[in-house]
Amino acid sequence: MDKDQQRRSFDGIVFDSILEMRFYRDVIRPKMASGDIITCQLQKEYVLQPMFTYNGKVVQPITYVADFYLVYKDGREEVIDTKGSPSSTAVLKRKLFWLQYPEITYRWLSYTQKTGWISYDELKKIRRQDKNRQRRQNHYEPEKNSKENRRQPVSGNL
Repeated sequence: MDKDQQRRSFDGIVFDSILEMRFYRDVIRPKMASGDIITCQLQKEYVLQPMFTYNGKVVQPITYVADFYLVYKDGREEVIDTKGSPSSTAVLKRKLFWLQYPEITYRWLSYTQKTGWISYDELKKIRRQDKNRQRRQNHYEPEKNSKENRRQPVSGNL
């Protein structure tokens, strides 16, 4: 096992990412130990669109592999993916998952030292607010309705 694999390993499992390993170690394992989570399946595959034939050509299915499939002691099912920055493919597959499996809670979770574990959508909102705040601090942006920002009529020949 190389150094990278060692950094992504816990309980003898080599995870796809350090973020995935951290979530398993810090959130799932304690909840399994307490009995809150009764089932944890890693890398569970879901079919988002079945295989079909188009003009005589077989089109392969669209599949999605979840980081974690969890069942809680109250019977709730949840699929969790840990995300730093999702690809456009991941965004599309999330929409397809919501359509095909509406009964299963599906969440993207991220981690930052500032927030701890947080939904990716909430983190995205915070990042956008921080970026806008930074932009306002670095550049003067006049208010939209201020006198100096209103259009003045053009006079003379152009």
